[in-house]
This record gives sequence, structure tokens and C-alpha cells, in this order.
Amino acid sequence: MHAKTPEESRTTMTDLVLPSETNPLNNLFGGELLARMDRAASIAARRHSRRIVVTASVNHVAFNKAVPLGSVVTVEAAVSRAFKTSMEIYIDVWVEDRESGTRSKANEAIYTFVAVDETGTPVKIPTLEPETDLEKERFAAALRRKQLSLVLAGKMKPGEATELKALFENS
Repeated sequence: MHAKTPEESRTTMTDLVLPSETNPLNNLFGGELLARMDRAASIAARRHSRRIVVTASVNHVAFNKAVPLGSVVTVEAAVSRAFKTSMEIYIDVWVEDRESGTRSKANEAIYTFVAVDETGTPVKIPTLEPETDLEKERFAAALRRKQLSLVLAGKMKPGEATELKALFENS
């Protein structure tokens, strides 16, 4: 199984915000955006693993900017780190200005997916080799997030979270 790059999993979905997808303020429902992000992340995870994938968790979502009715919204997802059977997917959401066409970042999220076989049993996936500075930054941060999650869930002792300890030792 050869290592892959984040670019090999990159998924871009662009769509229009329609009236049936908006709240009383004429902004995209948060749940609708979550569904769009989940679909894009699922495709990215499948491209990386070439297996059936399931959403394991939504680790972070930031609704920083409303997405108004009629907006062109683009969801970009790519694997930021691959572990044994799971992978973290980093998602950026962009909104185009109607008049200038310039894009601005509206939201972001981090999802975790697990690759499984036809019976739902987790299966091994390829490793990830980040290339750009941003990919390397997200790759390193993914391990810290995973360790924090394991410590909080009681599945890892705080002393074993080497990446987290390193943050505090260098302070």
C-alpha cells in the first residue's frame, strides 16, 4: 500500500444556496452546510482509502460567516492525516462575492472517517505524505487533536500524549 498525498483526496463541491435551504434570515441552514461538508469529506476519505467509509466524528465546526440566499458556496475537503484505519478530513467553505467573484472563507470543519469492509469492520488505509506548508501544518495538528480526544475519552493516559506534552514543554 503506497502513501498518498492530500491532493489525491481533494474534493471540491460548488453549489448555489436555494430558498428551501435557508432559515428565516435567508441564510443557509447550518444543518444543510453540515450535510454538504459530510458529503465532500466522505468523497475525500473514499478517494484516499478506496474503501467504504463512515463518519466517525465531527471534531470541529466553525460557522464564522453566514452564507446568504443565492450565494455560490464551495466546499473543499482533503485528508489531513491518515492513521491505521481512520483519517482526519479538513474542510474549508468558501463563498463567492456576487459582484466581484472574489472568494472569502466562510466556515471550516474537521471530520474523522473510518474505512471499513463490507461487514463494517475497520480496515487498514494508506499513509499520508503532506507536501505544502499548510498540509504539513494540518498533518501535525491532527495528531495533537487525536491525542487530546483519546485523553478526554479515557483511552490514553495524559503522560502518553507525547505531542500534547511537547506543546507545554516548549512554552
